[in-house]
Amino acid sequence: MRLALLSDLHANRGALLACLAHARRAGADGFAILGDLVGYGAEPVPVLDTVMELAERGALVVRGNHDAAAHGAPASGGTGEQLGADWTRAQLAPRHREFLASLPLTARIGDALLVHADPYEPAQWQYLDRPALVRRALGAAQRQWGATKVFCGHVHQQQLYYRAADGQPMAFSPVPDVPVPLAAHRHWLAIVGSVGQPRDGDPRAMYALFDMAQSRLSFHRIAYDHTAAAAAIRAAGLPESFAARLERGR
Repeated sequence: MRLALLSDLHANRGALLACLAHARRAGADGFAILGDLVGYGAEPVPVLDTVMELAERGALVVRGNHDAAAHGAPASGGTGEQLGADWTRAQLAPRHREFLASLPLTARIGDALLVHADPYEPAQWQYLDRPALVRRALGAAQRQWGATKVFCGHVHQQQLYYRAADGQPMAFSPVPDVPVPLAAHRHWLAIVGSVGQPRDGDPRAMYALFDMAQSRLSFHRIAYDHTAAAAAIRAAGLPESFAARLERGR
């Protein structure tokens, strides 16, 4: 199986469709959505309809923090994220809210754990942005879940780690379209990036493709009409910062 790994869609239909099309051309025959289907973007309904159709066909889908916010009670306060969550919630039909509420925090496929953020405490939504946290996450994946691989998102950038002999995580930034062999004797953690809101200075969408038979992982960057996605955010009256992020890629 070739498993397409997509995270942080963030209600960006154009980016999602571009990544799905690329993955299918690359031979993907399975899909895993690693959370944050909604939030920030202006197209939560078409994105959820697409993901729900994928789920009906066998795709694995886990919950992200924005998904939890969108089906929960209205937030207090006035931050952009809270305003966006309230706006998103108002767009959704009951079937969308029920789908988000039904999503698990984790899923398994083979020896891999799928999670939005940190496998140590999935519901705390910790960013894996420091070596100590990555080390803890790799240990938790093995102890708590019996997994030798972790695929996650949440950080909005692409990164790959393996655990060295001394237990420390070794990191390198993947090169787009270049497959990386995931040696069976090592433990791996891959952050697959964000489909709908990249934050590394490049506005192109991100996803990864895992060839399970050959145990090889490739990271991809996909161009799409990010100016149209930003225009939709502005037309919806969502915070300007959401649109500007798509245009800047950070």
